Amino acid sequence: MLATAATHKRVKPASGAGAGAGAGKRRRKDDSAGDRGKSKGGGKMNEEISSDSESESLAPRKTEEEEEELEETAQEKKLRLAKLYLEQLRQQEEEKAEARAFEEDQVAGRLKEDVLEQRGRLQKSVAKEIQAPAPGDIRILRGHQLSITCLVITPDDLAIFSAAKDCTIIKWSVESGRKLHVIPRVKKGDEGQPPGHSSHVLCMAISSDGKYLASGDRSKLILIWEAQSCRHLYTFTGHRDAVSGLAFRRGTHQLYSTSYDRSVKVWNVSENSYVETLFGHQDAVAALDALSRECCVTAGGRDGTVRVWKIPEESQLVFYGHQGSIDCVHLINEEHMVSGADDGSVALWGLSKKRPLALQREAHGLRGEPGLEQPFWVSSVAALLNTDVVATGSHSSSVRLWQCGEGFRRLDLLCDIPLVGFINSLKFSSAGDFLVAGVGQEHRLGRWWRIKEARNSVCIIPLRRVPIPPAAGS
Repeated sequence: MLATAATHKRVKPASGAGAGAGAGKRRRKDDSAGDRGKSKGGGKMNEEISSDSESESLAPRKTEEEEEELEETAQEKKLRLAKLYLEQLRQQEEEKAEARAFEEDQVAGRLKEDVLEQRGRLQKSVAKEIQAPAPGDIRILRGHQLSITCLVITPDDLAIFSAAKDCTIIKWSVESGRKLHVIPRVKKGDEGQPPGHSSHVLCMAISSDGKYLASGDRSKLILIWEAQSCRHLYTFTGHRDAVSGLAFRRGTHQLYSTSYDRSVKVWNVSENSYVETLFGHQDAVAALDALSRECCVTAGGRDGTVRVWKIPEESQLVFYGHQGSIDCVHLINEEHMVSGADDGSVALWGLSKKRPLALQREAHGLRGEPGLEQPFWVSSVAALLNTDVVATGSHSSSVRLWQCGEGFRRLDLLCDIPLVGFINSLKFSSAGDFLVAGVGQEHRLGRWWRIKEARNSVCIIPLRRVPIPPAAGS
């Protein structure tokens, strides 16, 4: 047992020493393993740490690089946007410069037109663009029993007023051709009846604002109407014979009238007042016209003169040229006019020349048997304001359109528009897209002939305008 114990004792230390050695070995192994593990683990840890440390150490550098890249991108973006903005500004400035140049051209053109219009020298070339209408395109409005003597178109081109030898006035719709209002004839001496004319209505005029309509008759009266409602407002008396011509001064309510009593009278319609009377013609005055200036022009009938009346100076300019009775006159602009006579001639005048600038004889041809031919009387003239287009009427079965040559020194025939009867009145619309003719079986001033096949009517003639293409190489 002792031996066993000793053995055990010897074994114990041995085992203990061995264990210790083994432990030491194990510890060394473990340590070495641990070292290896540590080295492995430490390697991993070092890799992780180094990775972390690299990420930590690289992260700021990457951020700085990114910031630098971002800063560079922003600068480039700013530079690009600045360039784009400058380019847009340049384009906008160019567009504005073009717009300004265009506006200046337009303004300069308008100013030039205004100056020319004020001086009376404006002449827009539109004659070559006008196409003659087909006979089927002409609209015929019938309502008067006797010959049409005169007509006017409202400034907005929506309505037409016509008057006739039957003493009535009719207001027509241009669009529908229907009667909008009829001012009937009144009988002389009958009291209590609505106001109207009791004798032939020879002339009418409408103010440039479309407010007032004036009508004159053989009974020496001038009646003033409200154009919209056709309500009678005033009656002007003072002429000693038939009232043959009426015209409003453009832009005002100043009314000029002329009569067979050889006088020209001035009225203020808005104030219902008479202003003054001017004398000069040697025979019955047949027609009258006016524009913006404080003056008017008259056709002197048998005295063979056209006269320009300067109202403020109470003076007149006398023009000679026709051989017969001058029955109609119309202003083309402030410095030029056209007139027609019963010798068949049409004359273009400049207000600075006492003789016609152009004289077209036998403007509507000849009538009668061979050897006894006589020219067709020119019974009406009209002009499209500030253009080179003139219309003339007769009883030659047609209305003629003419082109005024450069400087109003020539009349060239454009086309014939077939219309049977006496063309007693002609008016262009403000826009120039239609012409209105007052047609009758008899001349407006007498009963020398009667054309039975004619219709007493108002004819609306459309004027189609086709722009002329520019010449090649222009």
